[in-house]
Amino acid sequence: MRNYQSYRFIFIIVAVLLPRSASTQERSHYQYWLELSAADQTYADRALEIGRSQAFLEFLGEGSVVFRGEGPVDALEEYSSPDFQGNDLTWESHYIDVSRAGDLGLSAGPMVSITADDDRNANGFGHLVSVWWKQAGEWKLAADMFAFIPGYLSLEVEPSFDDTQPVFDETVSAPVAEQTQSSLQSLIDSDNLFGRSINIRGGERALLRYGMQNIRVYLPGMGPAIGGEVASSVYGAYLDDLLDTTTPVNLDHLGGYLSESREMGFTYGIMSTNPEEARPGFNSNYLRLWRLTTSNEWRIAVEVLTPF
Repeated sequence: MRNYQSYRFIFIIVAVLLPRSASTQERSHYQYWLELSAADQTYADRALEIGRSQAFLEFLGEGSVVFRGEGPVDALEEYSSPDFQGNDLTWESHYIDVSRAGDLGLSAGPMVSITADDDRNANGFGHLVSVWWKQAGEWKLAADMFAFIPGYLSLEVEPSFDDTQPVFDETVSAPVAEQTQSSLQSLIDSDNLFGRSINIRGGERALLRYGMQNIRVYLPGMGPAIGGEVASSVYGAYLDDLLDTTTPVNLDHLGGYLSESREMGFTYGIMSTNPEEARPGFNSNYLRLWRLTTSNEWRIAVEVLTPF
């Protein structure tokens, strides 16, 4: 009887502690989400106060990159150059994601590229996707990419944690990620495999294979495509419009980073084709946010392309 009571007591303690532990993890993740949301808003506010270049220099981290016509370049060098010229920007985020360790994240939302003249009709619109990492305990920019669209975009948006939760639910826990010994090399391998998969399966089927169920895709000329089926269909149609079916795509992986919790990472580089006689070659910067899913596979959470 005494043993039964002891086991019953242990069972009750475990039953009470387990949901509390899960709840604590959710609260921690939500707190990290709030911290990144606040940093992103401060970044946007500073751009309005002191201008794009100075705001970027305040928030750019060591080793950060931005994407230009020749591919990714050192962001600090780019914005520190006395020759740098660029329109001021204003933006608001409609989506934010963050790693379980709270050291890596992403923000995305509509932006306005403000022209120097007073004609608002001349302003450019698009989406700004930024990858963030923690350096010395502060959120700093690791990379950002623009996807411009024709027409007008409203900045009357705000992010919701409810949009991030489904992605979080698809992601492994930090202890599982640690046990599987996920590594930056495994992330790079997945990045390269996705590039090869485009050549074998085509863009649509490749993204269905390597994208999360709640993937987001940002492409020039259109709004974000959300969800595996919609995003893969849009992605496939976009590449089909630019490429011949027999033209192989070369993926040149140029960099990446893995979170301390090993379940989130990002990669970037260039996707290109060799110039054909019938049509010009295809060149595009890419930026990808990845999540290690509960099936122990790296899957794309956010995909951004900017051709040049």
